[in-house]
Amino acid sequence: MLANYLIGLREGLEGALVVGILIAYLVRTGRRDALPAAWAGVGVAALIALGAGAALTFGPRGLSFRAQELIGGILSIASVALITWMIFWMARTARHLRAHLEGQLSTAVATGAGSVFVICLLAVGREGLETALFLWTGAQATGSGTGSAPLLGAAAGLATAIVLGHLIYRGALKVNLRVFFAWTGTFLILVAAGVLAYGIHDLQEAGVLPGLENLAFDVSESVPPSSWYGTLLTGAFSFSAQTTVLQAVAWVGYVVPTLILFLRTVRVRPARVQAAPAVQAVNA
Repeated sequence: MLANYLIGLREGLEGALVVGILIAYLVRTGRRDALPAAWAGVGVAALIALGAGAALTFGPRGLSFRAQELIGGILSIASVALITWMIFWMARTARHLRAHLEGQLSTAVATGAGSVFVICLLAVGREGLETALFLWTGAQATGSGTGSAPLLGAAAGLATAIVLGHLIYRGALKVNLRVFFAWTGTFLILVAAGVLAYGIHDLQEAGVLPGLENLAFDVSESVPPSSWYGTLLTGAFSFSAQTTVLQAVAWVGYVVPTLILFLRTVRVRPARVQAAPAVQAVNA
């Protein structure tokens, strides 16, 4: 639930910042006539994300065990690639996100309401699809894909993000986005590593990858999955008490270079605190 809360918070805050930037720009430039098209794009993007989440949850249920494991493994690896790209992209562009989006929207406003709709749909839809995919694979990796805990954690994270986004939009809250995305990015790399290991295990169970019987370690007696600390490790990092050699190799092979490169990326940023948010407060 903790991992899902963090994913919902981070992705939700990204989405809230994007929406705030787009709406603030239209209000500030006196183009309130384009607001209905903008909100329509945001609404359709949210519906698409919900539809994608429902398709991922209910779509594979009628398939064979091997097909479900194969789909789960492929989607897990795909979500790790997507979330890794997102982490590095945000680390590089967080400080320039506003200028990037406003430039796109400026061109769209000059073209017409349809272009404004498309810009908002694409900008918010990307965040929504990323969230749906990673939340689904994260829930599968923790073995709670059919329970309510992942949904509650994600909902709580999104709700927190909406509140923070509104406060930032109104100028009531200032957040150091560079620090926020650096800390959450580090945590999500560890979460993604667990999802990657889970995806490898799925492909092993599907018979696509070998080594299902070759365990790197088995600590199920020391760390029972039903214990509070076992539940915490599983829920936060997709930890598996029985890990194959290939899973362990994949986990280490992903975490070490990715974490080093990410820390180097966020450290090369200027040390000066960028306390101002990416959204200016406006009087809507």
